[in-house]
Amino acid sequence: MIFLEDFELFGNTAQAQNFLESVKSGRFLFSFVMSYTQTCEIPGITIAGADSDSMQYTPPADAEYLHYGHCKTIDGIPMTPDGKPTPGILTKTALESASIPHLTINAGSKITPQLPFIETGLSFGKNISVEPAMSDSQVSTAVEFGRIVGRNMASLTDCLVIGESIPAGTTTALAVLQAFGFDAKVSSSIPTNPTKLKNEIVDSALKRIDSDHPYSVLAKVGDPMIAFVAGMLSSASSISKVMLAGGTQMTAVLAFASKIGFNEENTAIGTTSYITNDQNANFTNLVKEIADVPAISVNPGLHNSKYSGLKAFSEGYAKEGVGAGGCIISSMLKTGNTSSKFLNLVEQEYDRLSTMSTS
Repeated sequence: MIFLEDFELFGNTAQAQNFLESVKSGRFLFSFVMSYTQTCEIPGITIAGADSDSMQYTPPADAEYLHYGHCKTIDGIPMTPDGKPTPGILTKTALESASIPHLTINAGSKITPQLPFIETGLSFGKNISVEPAMSDSQVSTAVEFGRIVGRNMASLTDCLVIGESIPAGTTTALAVLQAFGFDAKVSSSIPTNPTKLKNEIVDSALKRIDSDHPYSVLAKVGDPMIAFVAGMLSSASSISKVMLAGGTQMTAVLAFASKIGFNEENTAIGTTSYITNDQNANFTNLVKEIADVPAISVNPGLHNSKYSGLKAFSEGYAKEGVGAGGCIISSMLKTGNTSSKFLNLVEQEYDRLSTMSTS
């Protein structure tokens, strides 16, 4: 059996071992799903962008960075002025070091990226603190489109890895989880999780629910990414292994997918230890409550980095995003790299970005 000291297994550990064993010598394909919720425009809710106007550029900027190594829709690179990079730096390093191909899907991003991508035509989600995120029919469309894309992508690979970028996605995820009856505590892109603000938004959104139909619930309090990725999971998991790459948002995907059906035996969540160790969240317990699928966590070793910008991930900034955890797990399985080798590769990419930002 496979054993890698950088991984930690939660939930159904026997299934986790089987999952890792079955995919380690197979083909991986990463699908990067861009989306948007106007909930991110509420002041103080997220740091996924310098301000509410720039947040809409975060998903396409991440997509362009993965594709080109630099951005086109924004000037510069996806890094804060004090040197904290997008979690996409972890994803890009993982994918390139293992030669894992990826495709970008626009499932409701406000801004389209300047690169080849799959267009769904889905609208972005509305601000759930003041109005429903979507109509029931928009949820239905998103699920069906997700099923079509998931079926096609799963037929090309042995393990479909699905990641996302949606600013304020942890807030809509919290609303969806609570609406489905889970006592969720979710992570944040900032060390001081604005839980009071999130709970106020969620409470006002939950009052709007007037039906227990899953599509109606998601329409009132969710976002298009959850509907679309759950659709992908439902069809893809009947064909190949599927790793949901992410933290809080992927538990919401799992909760909704459990209402519309998917193959648990072919499914796992892959994330970073920064999510599973987050004291403000209850990620691993949530996964266990929602479905009988394993969670696999990887420690990328960034606490050992010589760069404070990379160390910040281990100190609570971002923690996860752009499918980072699942892509690192896939990369390590394919290459046999350890976290120390991975850290070395990430630092090389960080050097390259830092040189770009000063030139």
